[in-house]
Amino acid sequence: MAILVTGGAGYIGCHTCLELLDAGYDVIVIDNFSNSHPESLRRVMEITGKKLTVYSLDLLDKKSLETVFQQNQIEAVIHFAGLKAVGESVLFPLSYYQTNILSTVNLCEMMKRYDVKHFVFSSSATVYGIPEQVPICEKASLRANNPYGRTKRMIEEILRDLFQSDPNWSIALLRYFNPIGAHESGKIGENPKEIPNNLMPYITQVAIGKLQVLSIYGNDYPTRDGTGIRDYIHVVDLAKGHVKALEKMMTTTGVETYNLGTGKGYSVLELVAAFEKVSGLKIPYKIVERRPGDIAASFADVSKAKRELGWVASKGIEEMCRDAWKWQTQNPYGYESRKEQ
Repeated sequence: MAILVTGGAGYIGCHTCLELLDAGYDVIVIDNFSNSHPESLRRVMEITGKKLTVYSLDLLDKKSLETVFQQNQIEAVIHFAGLKAVGESVLFPLSYYQTNILSTVNLCEMMKRYDVKHFVFSSSATVYGIPEQVPICEKASLRANNPYGRTKRMIEEILRDLFQSDPNWSIALLRYFNPIGAHESGKIGENPKEIPNNLMPYITQVAIGKLQVLSIYGNDYPTRDGTGIRDYIHVVDLAKGHVKALEKMMTTTGVETYNLGTGKGYSVLELVAAFEKVSGLKIPYKIVERRPGDIAASFADVSKAKRELGWVASKGIEEMCRDAWKWQTQNPYGYESRKEQ
């Protein structure tokens, strides 16, 4: 029996595959490599000394997807696959609705056909939109304010309806806050294909000289230093949270939602300062206008995950920065060589 991981070559996906292999699971990966690289999976196998089964296919291709279920005894699914950039989703909403929602429906149809009813879904704190209060608990109002966040919210509703139709399903909805960092080996990490959308890879690319200056979007928020506050979580802690959720889903039925974060908020300038401390480098930055839809502060109430999953994030902000910098320095061009770029 194996665990199917969709989008397993991506940033969070490959770290989760590594943790699953280390925990003794057989792992099957589906990825179309549209925003990931197969090298990440080769390195996961190198680090663990264990094999992955990898299928290069798109979840929108039902025929190919069924082949995976026919050829393997799948016990549970962890679903990462999908488009993931907030700004891009505003520009291309139809692509996001088609890719994220239809691919999930196809996957669930196949799971139902082959009687696979243990499911861990990669959701996002973006479903909360502008929070009424922080820390944010799982019962907070959902008011996603961009197409990416709305696809996550819609998929959560689809999965709730699926359980209502068949109470044998066991589904975990994992709402991530802000994953950063990399595996301590420096062999796998965040690998943006173009200019990074996320703060940490932007910082590391400025530090290594690929980008000239960090743009900080707004310094007039009602926060400690005027910059936005976020809940940054080490990607390895996040990956371990998936293993804990999977273990829980294997022994229960129902739909449960869990925030995965640290429960602590750091501002943009505090993250920059932490990175400067561990790297010994100065990060040049400039203050620019706020981005539409950005919020002042967002951090998680993580008590439910601790109580029900026995999971807590263990790595601090300096360790997150140190591991991200190790990945960047060892892989200045990500998973590709300079020649390939």
